Amino acid sequence: MFNAGTSILRRNLITASAAAAAGAAVCKAAPPESRGGIAGLRPAGDFGLKSSNTPARNKTALQSAIDWSAEIGGTVLIEPTDEPCTVESGVQLRMNASLVGLSTTVPRGTQHPSKPQPLGSVLRIEDAQKPFITVETATQIAGIQFWYPRQTLLDPSKIIEYPPTISSDKSKPVQGVTMQDLTFFGEYQSFDFTADRENVTELMRFEHCFGYPLSGRFIEIDYCYDIPRLLHCHVNPAIRRFIDGQYSRAVVDSVIKRGTYAYSIDHTDNAQLMDIFTFGTWGGIRLGPATYGQLTNFNLDCVAVGIHKTGDSQFNRNWQIAQGSIIANAGKTVQDNHPIIIDGEGHTALSAVESFSGSNAALSTPSVDYRGTKLPLSNEYLLVNGDKPLTVSMFGCRMSNYYADKPVIVNNPNAQITAYGCFHRRGREDWIKPFEI
Repeated sequence: MFNAGTSILRRNLITASAAAAAGAAVCKAAPPESRGGIAGLRPAGDFGLKSSNTPARNKTALQSAIDWSAEIGGTVLIEPTDEPCTVESGVQLRMNASLVGLSTTVPRGTQHPSKPQPLGSVLRIEDAQKPFITVETATQIAGIQFWYPRQTLLDPSKIIEYPPTISSDKSKPVQGVTMQDLTFFGEYQSFDFTADRENVTELMRFEHCFGYPLSGRFIEIDYCYDIPRLLHCHVNPAIRRFIDGQYSRAVVDSVIKRGTYAYSIDHTDNAQLMDIFTFGTWGGIRLGPATYGQLTNFNLDCVAVGIHKTGDSQFNRNWQIAQGSIIANAGKTVQDNHPIIIDGEGHTALSAVESFSGSNAALSTPSVDYRGTKLPLSNEYLLVNGDKPLTVSMFGCRMSNYYADKPVIVNNPNAQITAYGCFHRRGREDWIKPFEI
């Protein structure tokens, strides 16, 4: 999908980088402040960021660059290189600062010509002491690859539980933040944007971000009012394929067993989720009790639970969910596989949301005897729990490859559900029936 904002940003940075390089070539002896280029844009190398430095020294250099950027609302450029700089964790992206690289999203990995490592605008992370970078208000990170070279690829017993790569500041309100064109290799948790009632966040945007966190937690948001936006984001265990390979089935199984959700939001107003993908996590998307919003154009593949929507009020705990596909096959048993779970209060409108199930070589999938044949199935299409009043409308949904006697299981005596223009197919039967409630 063409993204004008992303294209313009990249074009401007390429132009600026070329101008800065030209100016530096002419004025080699000049101090950084007098080099040519575009005012307000400076390479982190001007402040001493080098691949030959110690991680601590590089942290000091990067922090100095950020501090300069924060004073004028400028941009720090992570220049492309074939030897990524190792930076100690605990960097603070101060208010008004931007940290930008020249890499687009590279969800299978950039590839060094002779070594198993990425190249481009890459930051290398080795220690597990703190979140790598903590962001404040009016900041952005864009066009950067985050690489954890010590993270295991094959052995789940050797998973390093790194702190989140990017975290919001927990000590103050954080508002107006952009995360764009970011790729993660080997992280444990990608984004921690959880807050509390005293220090709420607002206007968070995550766009074109790719990774496979070994905690199963890619983006977590809590207490984000005034619309968080999750756009064009992708979670997949093949993220490192062209660097050093793909995560093993054992590692993917261990991620699933953690019982976490790739995307989790709570205490939000009118959240927007569009073009969302995950593969090989226990849960796809958790829509917490104090949320409402829209989720559209999604694929939740090889999960145990696709969407878990709940609600704590009849007033506006309402979600419109449309145009998506869920493959729920990753539970320990078929009875663990639930494409959609709804409980609590509020309304859920499902439109053109399909589910099916099958096996996949990348992970372990349970099967069950269905009329003499072992099949990998989901348990049902929709599971409605609880005892509080809630409503669900379904339109144009296709429900197939489920094990239960019917695609919708209602354990809530106060739930009201309608279905129009929907079809279902139990197991792998070759006929499809209309389904209405």
